[in-house]
Amino acid sequence: MTAERILRLKAESAFFVLQKAKTLEKQGFNVIHFEIGEPDLDTPEHIKEAAVKALKEGYTHYTPSPGIPELREAIADNIREEFGVDYTPEEVMVTPSGKTAIFYALVSIVEEGDEVIVSTPSFPAYESVVRFLNAKPVFIELKEEEDFRLKPENVESKITSKTKAIVINSPHNPCGSILTKNDVEGLADLALKHDLMLITDDVYHKLIYDGFKHESVASIPDVKDRTILINSLSKTYAMTGWRVGYIAANKELINHMVVLQNNVVSCIPSFIQKASITALKGPQDFIKRMAEEYKRRRDAIVDGLNKIEGFSCRKPLGAFYAFVNVKRIGLEDTELVEYLLKEAKVATLHGSAFGYGGEGYLRFSYATSMEKIKEGLERIKEAVEKLTERDA
Repeated sequence: MTAERILRLKAESAFFVLQKAKTLEKQGFNVIHFEIGEPDLDTPEHIKEAAVKALKEGYTHYTPSPGIPELREAIADNIREEFGVDYTPEEVMVTPSGKTAIFYALVSIVEEGDEVIVSTPSFPAYESVVRFLNAKPVFIELKEEEDFRLKPENVESKITSKTKAIVINSPHNPCGSILTKNDVEGLADLALKHDLMLITDDVYHKLIYDGFKHESVASIPDVKDRTILINSLSKTYAMTGWRVGYIAANKELINHMVVLQNNVVSCIPSFIQKASITALKGPQDFIKRMAEEYKRRRDAIVDGLNKIEGFSCRKPLGAFYAFVNVKRIGLEDTELVEYLLKEAKVATLHGSAFGYGGEGYLRFSYATSMEKIKEGLERIKEAVEKLTERDA
């Protein structure tokens, strides 16, 4: 009795690995987690206090479906400051997470039989939702030797008369790569040339290292009306459990997505919206400290991974993931994940969870403490040495 379309949706593998790791922990084992993309840092106190204050003041009722006006205005102001492009509050809507925003965006523009250009590897929800809509994901393989960038020249050869949109994600999950100004300008040119929509997932935009700058297609005025900007407070403010994101797009599209949201969840909890205003308009020094800490952890984990026999890792420039080439180990990436969890009690994520372009890689989230990074690396090193001895 199940509808065929629902079977086309796939869940994120990270949560299945997490579940296995949690089962081991219930059995008394100490597991180190590199598999889940969640900050170990807590939501700043002033944001939590704003939520409590809102609850006490009675913000426990319905709000307008697109979000309360003050939050939509705060988001528009934030986009102007961060991206240098003007959106009115009416061109912004609040969503229950960035992931929901991805769903809304694709549902609103993609018809059955359309093609959507998606990188591989990439965040699994893109492909999953495209297939759910009975559309076709067209994959652009990101190459390690090209720094895992979505290069315009690789995209154009895959554009057909059926292509509806290009999905862009920078900083990138799982690779940690970032797009250059030339990259985003080239993608914008393709959108204009071929009459395409651009969906840009910028949820890691504040987590960029080594003096590099975030370049978003949303900052290019010529393609503003054909761009859907997706962002979230989850990573920037360590608010993964709050489930709040947003979309900025042309007013006509926003109006349609508001109707969709009205049918799905009605609105975002009012007290969470009030706290989100505080996040966006309150002190921002937490973000800088967080990014500096992630950079320190990135340096430690990349250095340690490259010292493990058979592992090779380029230094990521953004987000909080290291994408490690493990092809020389001699196991499928899924097998290596199982082995490390069983032998070392270290949870990692297989690159093939992000599409065929990730085969032969593991993703490590370094959104965990330095102590756990060091211990996890030592455990992995010992486990890989045992594997090498076994196969000798």
